[in-house]
Amino acid sequence: MSQPQKNSPLIAAIDLGSNSFHMVLAKTSQQDIRILDRMGEKVQLAAGLNERQQLSEDAMQRGLDCLRCFAQRIGDLPSGSVRVVGTSTLRVAVNRREFIERAEAILGHDIDVISGREEARLIYLGVCQSLPVSGGRRLVVDIGGGSTEFIIGQHFEPQYRASLQMGCLSFGQRFFPDGKISASNYAKAYTAARLEMMETEQSLRRLGWQESVGASGTLRSVAQACMEAGIGQGEINNVGIQRLKQQLLQLQNVTEIDFPGIKPERRSIFPSGLAIVEAICDALQIEQISQADGALREGVLYDLVGRHHHEDVRERSISSFMERYHVDTSHALRVEHKALELLEQVAPDWDLDEGWHGELLSWAARVHEAGLDIAHYHFHKHGAYLVEHSDLAGFSRQEQQMMALLVRSHRRNIPAIRFDEFGRDAVPLLRLCVVLRLAILLHRIRNDQYLPALRLQVRNTHISICFPDAWLDNNPLAAADLAKEAQWLERVNLQLEFA
Repeated sequence: MSQPQKNSPLIAAIDLGSNSFHMVLAKTSQQDIRILDRMGEKVQLAAGLNERQQLSEDAMQRGLDCLRCFAQRIGDLPSGSVRVVGTSTLRVAVNRREFIERAEAILGHDIDVISGREEARLIYLGVCQSLPVSGGRRLVVDIGGGSTEFIIGQHFEPQYRASLQMGCLSFGQRFFPDGKISASNYAKAYTAARLEMMETEQSLRRLGWQESVGASGTLRSVAQACMEAGIGQGEINNVGIQRLKQQLLQLQNVTEIDFPGIKPERRSIFPSGLAIVEAICDALQIEQISQADGALREGVLYDLVGRHHHEDVRERSISSFMERYHVDTSHALRVEHKALELLEQVAPDWDLDEGWHGELLSWAARVHEAGLDIAHYHFHKHGAYLVEHSDLAGFSRQEQQMMALLVRSHRRNIPAIRFDEFGRDAVPLLRLCVVLRLAILLHRIRNDQYLPALRLQVRNTHISICFPDAWLDNNPLAAADLAKEAQWLERVNLQLEFA
């Protein structure tokens, strides 16, 4: 995790998709961006998933080779000026951590695996930035290699987001094995897409929209093929779909596809993509889908610009989360203030001076009591579940998991084995946990009582707190809490002394 560098004029977004990897480099000016360079390569990462959802070494190597080329273009950019997002395939791959660690070593930047709904939000942001302002609702559809995202929104605000497990690459492997084309295979892919959409289509149609927009390669290639066939001016409609379908089903293998407008690298996934497009149009009764230039990677860029200018959507998500679960705001802010004060004292000696350290600690302090809205018993566990599994716009899965672990560990036993899951971030995460626990402990009496200036010192596994003379004698509850805390910390090989 890293924090954006406000003074860097160059930013980049990298999209690790199931079918292709893409990178876009841009120059920022105020809140505007100007695209300087684009790179993309068909990696087909999803093709390397076996039945146990493990990525093959060959697939990982294809991805890493591509990222070596990207790395040459962004090698001089500072931490926080590049955001790398992983989507469907990295969401499901059980060995994604192995690939991510190798990829991060090549790029020199962190990789965020984002949820399907977060992917949908970023897609919508990218699409809207590339289109004129519209007063009505837009339906945005993005068919990727492993998933398809649906978003209904107005202006720049998404009102409904969904991500379904159907993609042109995964459906191609499933329904067109060895590239074989037949009416039966096509019908199976179409039916599977309709079944996948059954629940979502009702929600989408109930909300309604005035304009349908397609994003990314699959929809763009279908639209291009329609136009090359003399149907429309770059939009997708039912006449074009049926014409392409009729031509497709006259072939026997994807190697025979030679339609004008279809790039050679997209031929293998064109039948599955067309079947999904037809299913979407039939299910949602769409007559026409226009095309947008913007998509996920452009959305990542604009989201990054927002973070540079203190318009971080994550702050809105945290505030909404606190309101939803009736968090005691006054107490949460007291704990946050104390936690950041303690962090400032220990940051140099505990190497907690990266931007994300303070951000994560701040968020965790504000939501640590969310679980009380469910029950007091094990409320730290309830809160951790809510944080990890809620739809928090702007957050990567890892950010939510790390925040959830801090919430889970803010009282009683610290599950040390859970911290080990975060690799190189395990030690700083545990240290942030200690800071949060101490801040909460010092504010156990839930009021604005005066807390004395204390000195917190750390050295590796040793923690020392020095209070003013006689303060602990006059506050026996705090002294008892600290003694108990020393026992909890001893279980994770940390020594706490106080006087």
